[in-house]
Amino acid sequence: MFRLAILLGAGNAVLAIILGAFAAHALQNTLSERMLAVFNTAVDYHLYHALGLIVLSLLIKQRPISKALKTAVYLMSFGIIVFCGSLYALSLSGILKLGMITPFGGVAFIIAWFLVLIAFIKQEPQV
Repeated sequence: MFRLAILLGAGNAVLAIILGAFAAHALQNTLSERMLAVFNTAVDYHLYHALGLIVLSLLIKQRPISKALKTAVYLMSFGIIVFCGSLYALSLSGILKLGMITPFGGVAFIIAWFLVLIAFIKQEPQV
């Protein structure tokens, strides 16, 4: 699971940076200010959660039996696909109905971070 989480995190970080550069250089004159802001929100959350996946990989390496941390990896990945993906698609296509699925990705992010919190609340202190 460590390897999967680090690959997902690093791969998504690369993708988020590429998409951010694409927005800054290619989309600035193509999208409206509102849609560019939506695209950039997706880039921000994409990068935050890519870094979150990298952090999770390191935590899983220390606590390989934590089901909460492993589940958080899947939820963050799902959140990136649904939250960020829907915002990317909405901003590029202008189909506002795509925003209807965005909250499902946001809820996945919230639950993932809550599971990280729970994993450490339940954790016995290390001496």
